[in-house]
Formats: sequence, structure tokens, C-alpha cells
Amino acid sequence: MNQIFEFIGNYWWLVAIWAGFMIALLLDNRSRSGLSVSPSQATSLINREGAVVVDIRDKKDFKSGHMSGAINIPFGDLAKRLGELEPHKGKPVVLVCKTGNTVSMASKMLKEKGFNAVRLAGGMMEWNAQNLPVVRK
Repeated sequence: MNQIFEFIGNYWWLVAIWAGFMIALLLDNRSRSGLSVSPSQATSLINREGAVVVDIRDKKDFKSGHMSGAINIPFGDLAKRLGELEPHKGKPVVLVCKTGNTVSMASKMLKEKGFNAVRLAGGMMEWNAQNLPVVRK
């Protein structure tokens, strides 16, 4: 442990450069995965701008409860089923998963294909925690 502190003391400028690169990498990765919106912001996008909700959870989780009007395209099938979203390319696409973590990769994929994708912060867990309406089928 003392060697680490000695290294940092002797080569502080290398540590600063490394930290700068890490921060830049994290910021770049975050910007590529799109904006994160709260449940109230997502509701506003749906009501005011006709946003499309894409739930990337598997069918079992989707059937246990999902947002009204959501399209279920499991993450593993997203690349193959992008054609289903083409008619909605001009609208915002709200991506939903269980906790809000998996949608980052899905958002990157959609943004690269020209979609206006945003991520639901906290996913369905946050949606349910706020007692917002769900459809169960």
C-alpha cells in the first residue's frame, strides 16, 4: 500500500493524465448511450410527442407488467427486429428494462441507426415504485 502512495507522490502527473482519460471515457460512453429520463419525463414524451415505448425485457417479465402501449422486443432480438421500429424513426423511443441498466447498450444501437432513443431511469422497478399504471397480460 505504501508503494502505491509513493508512486502517486512521485508520478502525480501520470495519475492525473490517467484520471483524465478515465473521466473522458466515461463521459463519452454516457453521451453515446443517450439521455436518461425520469418516469414523469417519459410520460410527457409519450403524451406530447408520441414517443414509442420499447420494453427490452424477456416475454415473461413483459407479461408480468409493462407500460401501456409498449412494444416488447427482447434485447437479444433487437438487432434482428429493428425493422419493426422503422415507422417510428421520427419519434422519440423510450427504452425500458428491469432496472435501467441494460438499456444503455440498446440505446447506443438505436442511436447508431438514427433513432432518437432515451432510457427510462430506474426501468420498470422505478415505474412500479412510483405506482404508475402497468398492463398485465
